[in-house]
Amino acid sequence: MSIKKINPRFAVLALLMIAAAAMRIPDAAALTPWSNFTPIGAMGLFGGAYFSKNWKAFAFPLLALLASDIIIDVFIYNNKYGILYGSWYWVYAGFCVIVLLGKWLLQKITISNLLVAAISSTLIYWLIVDFGVFLFGCTDITSGKLMDHSFSSLLKCYAQGAPYIKNFLLGTIVYSGLMFGIFEWLKAKKPQLQASLE
Repeated sequence: MSIKKINPRFAVLALLMIAAAAMRIPDAAALTPWSNFTPIGAMGLFGGAYFSKNWKAFAFPLLALLASDIIIDVFIYNNKYGILYGSWYWVYAGFCVIVLLGKWLLQKITISNLLVAAISSTLIYWLIVDFGVFLFGCTDITSGKLMDHSFSSLLKCYAQGAPYIKNFLLGTIVYSGLMFGIFEWLKAKKPQLQASLE
């Protein structure tokens, strides 16, 4: 494929997705007050909103997430978790739901639609991922022991995840503002980015 045949809209969308995925890497090394301030939510919403073909809307955000997960595991955790960590499928399932919400809620890009999508996707992601943590074996941070599979333990697992999901929401809002803002600004400057042929 020659350079002339590359769709400029697709190239810009892919570059923004890669740049966002790379932003996950610096904060992955340790638990900090900013842990989970991540572009994952924004990547899913962005892919869902701008890739017109369904397979690309899912494939490119998922591939960017997978590549950044592998880089984090190999270079930060020295291959401690193998190719993927224990409850990866819950994270990826939650991520796919975020892409669906991007397709559904962001057919028109406005600040209010973006905020609704960010909040909705964060809440649903939290419910899916922390349910996976609960099933996989949630540790009670007050005692260091594994919780049983009771309803009260599920609620406690969600409560323990709440501080991290707050950071996820902030990350989704900030990174969405950057990704959507940059692309909308580029679209206004470059008419060839308007057409959704990718």
